[in-house]
Amino acid sequence: MSKKKKRTRSQQKNEITKGIFTVLEKEPSKSFNYKQIASKMGITDTQLRNDLIKRLGQLKQKDRIKEIERGKFQMKPSLFTVLSGKVDMTSSGNAYILVDDLDEDVFIPNHKINKAFHGDLVEVKLRPSKNKKRPEGEVIRILERKKTTFVGILERKKTFAFVRPTDSRMYTDIFVPIEKTKKAEDGDKVLVTLGEWPSDRESPYGTIIEVLGKPGEHHTEIHSILAEYGLPYEFPYEVEQYANTLDTTIKAEEITKRRDMREVLTFTIDPKDAKDFDDALSFEKLENGNYEIGIHIADVSHYVLPDSILEEEAYNRATSVYLVDRVVPMLPEVLSNNACSLRPNEEKYTFSAIFELDDNAIIKDQWFGRTVINSNERFAYEEAQHIIETSEGYIPEEISIRKDEYSVSKEVVEATLTFDRLAKIMREKRMGAGAISFDKIEVRFNLSDKNEPDSVYFKEAKEANKLIEEFMLLANRKVAEFIGKQKPKKTFVYRIHDEPDEDKLIALNGVISRFGHSVNLKDKNSISSSLNKLLSDVRGKKEQNLVDTLTIRSMSKATYTTENIGHYGLAFEYYSHFTSPIRRYPDVMVHRLLQHYLDGGKSAKEEVYEEKCKHSSSMEILASSAERDSIKYMQIKFMQDHSDKEFIGVISGVTEWGIYVEIIENKCEGMVRIRDIKDDYYTFDEKQYAIIGDRFHKMYQLGDEVVVMVKNTDLIKRHLDFSLVGKYE
Repeated sequence: MSKKKKRTRSQQKNEITKGIFTVLEKEPSKSFNYKQIASKMGITDTQLRNDLIKRLGQLKQKDRIKEIERGKFQMKPSLFTVLSGKVDMTSSGNAYILVDDLDEDVFIPNHKINKAFHGDLVEVKLRPSKNKKRPEGEVIRILERKKTTFVGILERKKTFAFVRPTDSRMYTDIFVPIEKTKKAEDGDKVLVTLGEWPSDRESPYGTIIEVLGKPGEHHTEIHSILAEYGLPYEFPYEVEQYANTLDTTIKAEEITKRRDMREVLTFTIDPKDAKDFDDALSFEKLENGNYEIGIHIADVSHYVLPDSILEEEAYNRATSVYLVDRVVPMLPEVLSNNACSLRPNEEKYTFSAIFELDDNAIIKDQWFGRTVINSNERFAYEEAQHIIETSEGYIPEEISIRKDEYSVSKEVVEATLTFDRLAKIMREKRMGAGAISFDKIEVRFNLSDKNEPDSVYFKEAKEANKLIEEFMLLANRKVAEFIGKQKPKKTFVYRIHDEPDEDKLIALNGVISRFGHSVNLKDKNSISSSLNKLLSDVRGKKEQNLVDTLTIRSMSKATYTTENIGHYGLAFEYYSHFTSPIRRYPDVMVHRLLQHYLDGGKSAKEEVYEEKCKHSSSMEILASSAERDSIKYMQIKFMQDHSDKEFIGVISGVTEWGIYVEIIENKCEGMVRIRDIKDDYYTFDEKQYAIIGDRFHKMYQLGDEVVVMVKNTDLIKRHLDFSLVGKYE
């Protein structure tokens, strides 16, 4: 009996072992806990589950499987495992390969990169690692280049030239034959495209395709930012010509196909320096005491037709780009600033979401469709804010808000105050449902006629801004809901935002605890409410910008997709982008799909729109990066003229090579290099987010206030160096 029992236990042990490897080998890039493995193996018996837990521990001890984190196991990669992923270059010359579903990035030493560049999609072969905490590998094949053009400085010789890329992650010069230099002069900033890279050459070959200008000059640097991200700064001639031949007159025949809203009180509220007005609000008080409020959006899809050259250009750009001194529009000026701009006292074609709301901002009825409007008035945010602030709940006969021009009518004042009251109710409901309130400080510059930064100011969202925001959110949400709830399911373009990653929130807690703050990670509602409390608590404090930035980084990125999962940050089950088709291609897609379904059309092809969603999301990231770089450039330019001044700043980042300091009064961020701090030998302490002196144990820690001065400004590399004066006492 005893032998039979022993054999049975041995068989069970072998079956469990085999089952573990079957589960882990099937998905080698994922990790599983014992419950997940037991479920996949069909184990429900308590004894067998205990045997499974014990066997997992034994296999880990024997180094046959690995424990990624406490209780989560993954297959050990074999010597010959080949994975694909994207290259993330570091300035040191080493790289990491970001592999989907792999818990850790694959480390690639610089001698194993094999001609891959930052962002490339590559195949990597894993190999035994000296550091068992992370996999190491070697790039064996480049599947797809992320980019083939680079910005750099030309070094011209007699018979050849080299381009030295300005991107610190680009580790090689590019060889350019003299006949392919496009007459660029030595020292010029240029755009070069990659050619072949012979196996016996240290550098790839290239051809200069554009001379950007002299380094450091304003237009050269702005054009360089756009060129680095492959973003255009002018329209092709044939696109401009096509746009200029469009018939943009308002036709009586077309008006008959639309809901006529020209007699309804309508006005726009935009930034004072706005050139295009793609949304307007209309207001009408109904006999039953409710309000009919229209959100009217420029009908871009009326002019930008499928399969046209204009459509192709809009799709390729996918978004307008907002740099410090200019806007690079998605559409030519004849549309963006004229035909599709809802200017006052001009009839315009619009696509509208019209709602009947009661006094409690509850929707009683809704309507979507094409309209024609005639805006009565154009307001700047400051003017609408003036109405809100000076009225204080009562409606005078008229309020003068424009000196020496004219007064605003009682009807406009009543409409503005009603909008404001209803918007506040909607915002309160949204926040109560778990929405997160990001009011991150936005840095802006007052520029001279020569684009020199005279001063820095911060953009502040007041009631007028939030009024517009709430009604745009209402239209976006209800349009998405209208299509999203239809049966059978119809293909649509959604703006989604996933829940935050728990590991990132834990890391965030580690940083903000330095300032006495914390995030409650108990459940979804606790996270939302404590994030809002955090953002509210830091408002106006020295650490606000740092905490705001880190909190945003802990969030998932919002993207476009045909698969709806809701929008976590806004606490909406359905959300889309409907309100800005002048500057966002996804809104054009939404308009087309909405009209298609209003006309009774069948569901569009999901794979076609999903591909367009992915392109739009990637172009949005590029545009945001270019916008950030342009702000950084202007900050450095501003600091050039302040090299003799001491500034109080907050330590916003700590690395092994230095500390980053953000100046409190203007939000400019620069680096103090460890080697430049002469009073001691400092080393990086990762756990304390600090550098610590070996001899005197002086500590500079994340969040500390320090005094700095400008040491060096580099407009070409967009880098700002500070010298450390000391701690701010």
